[in-house]
Amino acid sequence: MPCYHKFIEDLNLENLNFVPTTLIVGTFNPEWPANNYAEWFYGRTHDEHGNRNNNFWDVLPRLFENEPSLINSGPHQWKEFCSRKKIALTDLIRCIEDADPNDPNHVQYLGGYADDIIANNFHQHLFTDIIYLLQNKPSIKKVYITNGVNGVFWNNIWSPVEEYCLANHIVCGRLLTPSKNARFSMFAHNRRYPNNQFNMNNLNDYILMKWMEVWNNN
Repeated sequence: MPCYHKFIEDLNLENLNFVPTTLIVGTFNPEWPANNYAEWFYGRTHDEHGNRNNNFWDVLPRLFENEPSLINSGPHQWKEFCSRKKIALTDLIRCIEDADPNDPNHVQYLGGYADDIIANNFHQHLFTDIIYLLQNKPSIKKVYITNGVNGVFWNNIWSPVEEYCLANHIVCGRLLTPSKNARFSMFAHNRRYPNNQFNMNNLNDYILMKWMEVWNNN
């Protein structure tokens, strides 16, 4: 039994009630295992123990002046924000066809939500056609991906999008992951700037800083 994207009906941007100008692209949000309690894109803001594991809905709103964090909000508020700011969301993978819910290894792989695990342990991926979306929604002038495009697998998927954007005068940027894995980048940053004004102690603020470098420079 394949594992489809939990919000597959939203991936092609057919349900938008606004004309988007920005597209943010993630990787995959599996419909199973059962511990995926996300209510919408990037909705796994906390794990089952209450620990924060994704900072997207804190960081994205704060890119805009006077917009508060939405980390403790829900789908209604997230969608309303996206509508006001004309931001569309999608993911690269629509389905993993060789995933088996009866295989405990597959359940563990997908339950970890790690991009490298998805890339290395499955071989039959169905992808969202990002270039088609851009052709179908010519109002989109900025495109950002949130996984940093690490590794051959993701580069092979994303590089054609970057080439299309370059040829069609669309801004295309790579954002630091909003997941807790961004802490490794923050640790490296702090080692470069020990005990001075550039040292960062809050992961959300560090991600925001890195996003602003990309967002505001385009």
